[in-house]
Amino acid sequence: MNIHVSPQPTDTADDGIAPGGVLMEVRNVSLSFGGVKAITDISFDVRKGEIRAIIGPNGAGKTSMLNVINGFYTPQQGTIVFRGRERRAMKPHHAVRQGIARTFQNVALFKGMSTLDNIMAGRSVLMRRKLFWQMLWHGPALAEEIAHRRVVEEIIDFLEIQHIRRVPVGKLPYGLQKRVELGRALAMEPSLLLLDEPMAGMNLEEKEDMSRFILDVNRQRGTTIALIEHDMGVVMDLSDRVVVLDYGKKIADGPPDEVKSNQQVIDAYLGVAH
Repeated sequence: MNIHVSPQPTDTADDGIAPGGVLMEVRNVSLSFGGVKAITDISFDVRKGEIRAIIGPNGAGKTSMLNVINGFYTPQQGTIVFRGRERRAMKPHHAVRQGIARTFQNVALFKGMSTLDNIMAGRSVLMRRKLFWQMLWHGPALAEEIAHRRVVEEIIDFLEIQHIRRVPVGKLPYGLQKRVELGRALAMEPSLLLLDEPMAGMNLEEKEDMSRFILDVNRQRGTTIALIEHDMGVVMDLSDRVVVLDYGKKIADGPPDEVKSNQQVIDAYLGVAH
């Protein structure tokens, strides 16, 4: 099922990048907290239309890297080039407006709000009517609200969560909460979707469902995805390319089959082969 995509803000208009072209590039990024180096001189790119995995053992700098990409952290050195625009510092809400959406390692939802309202919150960045009209909930603001709700309902259908659309998310099992968070990110209509351990804490059935939805988002919507994931089976099945970090440094980068046979990766992440 294809989700209807409404007009995007002007700064997320079609950039003319062909599928397979470089959508985002990380250039020589270094990040430190006091005397602790989280990331050291890392460079890699993400191509339009691919699923790009970022892996490595705990403390490798993976989440820090995502935080740099979407503006939570400002690196001391290096730049991010997204859709041809180079920058070093950017606020997270500016990243969203440029077309970068994000899910989190620990679910970050409004627990007292329903599934529908949580996903609707993702549409706020695309709303154009001023607060005055929204307070009146009349005329142009009402028409805009209806249009956005239509998109949200399509996302709910896409993720097969119709049965929980009115349920407060705090009452949902963890796997469904992760799916709702994915829905909220999709509501922002991103060009680049960042997923921070989307399978964390899930059982086998939940992982299979989430894997299917991630593939559908990529293939049906053409959304470029960069994900962090510890389940190597998931990484190898989903990813087009994999970049591997260890102690904040890049140790491998390439197709999944090439990466999993890399001895540095085996030693650092998969365990030394016998």
